Amino acid sequence: MKGLTPGVTETIEIMVTDDMRPAFDGEVVHQVMSTVTMIYYMEKAGRHVILPYLEEGEEGAGYDVSITHTGPAIVGEKVVFTAVCTDVGERRVVCDVTARTSHGVIGQGTFIQAIFRKARMEKKLQELRVALESAT
Repeated sequence: MKGLTPGVTETIEIMVTDDMRPAFDGEVVHQVMSTVTMIYYMEKAGRHVILPYLEEGEEGAGYDVSITHTGPAIVGEKVVFTAVCTDVGERRVVCDVTARTSHGVIGQGTFIQAIFRKARMEKKLQELRVALESAT
């Protein structure tokens, strides 16, 4: 990873839709955006932070998410997700992430991504596939 520095910021805007509501076993619980959906878009904004800086053969993946969901976003409401890079290490990128509606912040926290060589990850995944196949 080259060139990424603290302060790089990415923003995503979405409109809350029916399919973003929390539902368990097919039953919708609330008429608002689910925590799972909020975290998805926070991670997506964080991924957009690293994408321009990944080198050939590199990839990133979620490593740690620490989020507090502090308020609702109703169906039809616009939500703005922002990821701000706060730290860049050799193998980790830290972003502060927020979700905001016109009423204020509805979620905030930290998203950490691991940076790794694609070939190394593929080797590890292949080893897991072999182990799984031999266990069955």
